[in-house]
Amino acid sequence: IGFSCTMANVNGRETVSLNGEPVVKRPRECSSQVTALRVPKEPQNKVTVVLGAQWGDEGKGKVVDLLAMDADIVCRCQGGNNAGHTVVVDSVEYDFHLLPSGVLNKKAVSFIGNGVVIHLPGLFDEAAKNLQKGLQGWEERLKISDRAHIVFNFHQAVDGIQEQQRQQQEGKNLGTTKKGIGPAYSSKAARNGIRVCDLVSDFKVFQDKFRMLAEHFLTMYPNLNIDIDGELEQLKGYAERLRPLVTDGVYFMHKALNGPSKKILVEGANAALLDIDFGTYPFVTSSNCTVGGVCTGLGVPPSYVGRVYGVVKAYTTRVGVGAFPTEQDNETGDLLQTRGREFGVTTGRRRRCGWLDLILVRYAHMVNGFSAIALTKLDILDTLPEIKVGVAYNVDGKPLPSFPANMDVLTRVSVEYKTLPGWCCSTEAARSFEDLPSQAQSYIRFIEDFLQVPVKWVGVGKSRESMIKLF
Repeated sequence: IGFSCTMANVNGRETVSLNGEPVVKRPRECSSQVTALRVPKEPQNKVTVVLGAQWGDEGKGKVVDLLAMDADIVCRCQGGNNAGHTVVVDSVEYDFHLLPSGVLNKKAVSFIGNGVVIHLPGLFDEAAKNLQKGLQGWEERLKISDRAHIVFNFHQAVDGIQEQQRQQQEGKNLGTTKKGIGPAYSSKAARNGIRVCDLVSDFKVFQDKFRMLAEHFLTMYPNLNIDIDGELEQLKGYAERLRPLVTDGVYFMHKALNGPSKKILVEGANAALLDIDFGTYPFVTSSNCTVGGVCTGLGVPPSYVGRVYGVVKAYTTRVGVGAFPTEQDNETGDLLQTRGREFGVTTGRRRRCGWLDLILVRYAHMVNGFSAIALTKLDILDTLPEIKVGVAYNVDGKPLPSFPANMDVLTRVSVEYKTLPGWCCSTEAARSFEDLPSQAQSYIRFIEDFLQVPVKWVGVGKSRESMIKLF
């Protein structure tokens, strides 16, 4: 076809000629470099993840606080100030909503990722309240992703209006925290949201975007009361305070993951059954609070996700409306509610209480792939002579093979229970698995056997010392 190709070895170099003209010169040493590139590189550092395995309020903050004590970086990857963690240190109760609870560790950097939506008045107010309790120097160790979206006051007002409308139209609301989280994520998805990078850049450009977004909501909700100029003035002040904290989140995480050895912790907000995709939709939050949210909310490649710990309360609670198969609307529920002090950290709402639902937790494990479990608030069960655990769902007399997507089905399930003996004595002084009563040990082993996931920690009180480590 009109050309000839030859390959020759000249002084250790492979030379390819086409019609006598050299076209490729490839040193032999390159082939070893190419081979090295083809071998997958093991991640230098992996993130450890703590996630809620039920409907939230499982005690994630306490587990994070425990792991954060020797962490180098503690991250939030999704949600907003609708989340609430309480951490008790030296008898002082700290409440966190936007700040990672790892901010208590003076040696760790706290990072708020791009998947979080940030209400700036809420952030600075939260910091000020915890400052009075002894949280010093938080601004020096907090970083915020430039890609995180902002929750404005009008998002919160819209949240309240939408809940009112649902109540009027359908006779029931979603039970949101009215913190503006849903409307802020809606703005993000509609691509008219405003990010942290906009606020700390040219304020005139930010101003135009803000006015446009405010007008958009005023068109949709004519009765909405927005003080555009007043809020812009407030935001101008926040921009100055925010600027030193803002960083390129993708580059920050990349350096942390691929640099010198570091312990990186990710604290999930909300929980698996509140996930926008996998939760009890529509009674869910507006973000992915399962393990996938770690990758998208921080810019972390999946291969860099290490251990994933699921936090499971020894019974089940739920705030607001929605299906709750193991709910005990009776004396047992009242006892759990009172002993467990089951009131929301964010809203103060009374939590609904019921028996531990292992079908629900197994479903959360299917989605998240838990490495191990932290079982919290075991001590709340101390006074019960017998304890029930949900182990199967039936609908119309037939077993349900999996956790249903349809909430109408979930409201109709009847639960099969396994009844286990209680221990009727205090576990609060226990500091090892052997210190626990034999019936409490059997309760823990039953959970492990059902889920086929080991229990790594057991919580028997509010303090750091009351988290028993099993292995």
